[in-house]
Amino acid sequence: MSVQERLTALGITLPDPSALALYRPAVRTRDLVYVSGQVAMRDGAVVHPGKLGDGVSVEQGREAARVCTINALGAASALLGSLEGVRVVRAVGYVASTPEFTDQSQVMNSASELLRDVLGEEQGVGARLALGVVSLPANSPVELELILETD
Repeated sequence: MSVQERLTALGITLPDPSALALYRPAVRTRDLVYVSGQVAMRDGAVVHPGKLGDGVSVEQGREAARVCTINALGAASALLGSLEGVRVVRAVGYVASTPEFTDQSQVMNSASELLRDVLGEEQGVGARLALGVVSLPANSPVELELILETD
């Protein structure tokens, strides 16, 4: 099954990339694509703004991570023209959270699961880092950056 067929089956339409400041949403160097940090923005609004452990639940954080992932895939697709043949090398997830919150990895599993579902087990699961931070741009609860490899 192609990546586009998987996206269609999942009911996902990739958005056009956007940037909140002066940077490119994605850049390519040789066979690597670096996707800039993508926040949980959908239709111009942050999904579940705030912090995990202070008003934002793990399930809401998981939804935000999914939105970040869709945005990241949109940025990569816009740069490359297609996601066919793309492999995840590394995903880095930042979770805005209180000092007591320790389930950052559970929040970021949503991003990993979506990457697997869209790109396939071999191509979609790479190395990953999930960490807690004090705050993120636009009060987003999650931010995701990707390093992808292309054919």
